[in-house]
Amino acid sequence: MAIAKTEALNWDAIATKSLAGEKITREAAKAILQAPDTELLAQLAAAYKVRHHYWGNKVRLHFLLNAQSGLCPEDCHYCSQSKISTAEIEKYPLIAQEKIVKAADKAAELQAGTFCFVISGRSPSEKVFNKVIEAVETVKAKHDLKICACLGLLSETQTRQLAAAGVDRVNHNLNTSENHHPQICSTHTFQDRVNTLKNVQAADITTCSGGIIGMGESHDDIIDLAYSLRKLNVTSVPLNFLIPIAGTPLGHLNELNPRHCLRVLCLFRFILPSQEIRIAGGREVHLRSLQPLGLYPANSIFIGDYLTTKGQEAHADLQMIRDAGFTIENP
Repeated sequence: MAIAKTEALNWDAIATKSLAGEKITREAAKAILQAPDTELLAQLAAAYKVRHHYWGNKVRLHFLLNAQSGLCPEDCHYCSQSKISTAEIEKYPLIAQEKIVKAADKAAELQAGTFCFVISGRSPSEKVFNKVIEAVETVKAKHDLKICACLGLLSETQTRQLAAAGVDRVNHNLNTSENHHPQICSTHTFQDRVNTLKNVQAADITTCSGGIIGMGESHDDIIDLAYSLRKLNVTSVPLNFLIPIAGTPLGHLNELNPRHCLRVLCLFRFILPSQEIRIAGGREVHLRSLQPLGLYPANSIFIGDYLTTKGQEAHADLQMIRDAGFTIENP
């Protein structure tokens, strides 16, 4: 039964439904995204009730390593590493193991609990995959870090090998709704991405999957993405906000403002109440001075740089967390 209009604007009522495990209706979800700016602080307060119930005042830190850059045969329109991108980025094959370990050292130094290991490409070759396995085992032997691997499309055999090597989590973002996906990529399908997540779950590895906001999607697309992630019961949800990169098909888009980004974070917290929600790429560009408010619905951030774009200085992130009254979750 559709939620009444007055109830849809009652953010505390939506928080209560979320905490009870109920799926909020599409009407309520649209109300969240379409609410006037005067409602934003009330939305954040309601989302914080849900966030605090599951995560308290803790903020998880993740450190990202772009271990193989560019050289990708896919045509993802947002990505500077795709085959159709003319963006000027550094391109290199899988970096040496000692560089991977050095990056893990940096992650530990910055109090990150998770070391996110990313390679470009559709799916790793056997040679690259074996080197990834070796690197994971080496890092695990040295550091008490969770490892999240982002390696493209994976088979169930590959995910079981990753589990045996000690990989704690695999990232594979849905990126957008199933309806909007053909506008973003043609070299693989939305279902291909879903299949990889199911292969990860079959190997008893936790799933990391989120999306990119600002790719010309509708409010319905944003809501569908959140519903899809709920249906898949993913563990960790990174939300990126498109950084329009010159030389990519979406390089002309600049549709976001900080208030919309915050409303999206609130929506995902209500639909995915217990999940780790991470403010990912584009945080500094689109939330700008309102970044601390993002910690009210979200409980996780990347510290350091992203794949091909720079992040905020680590000391500024740590100061932001302290200033907002949050504390870092012990690695």
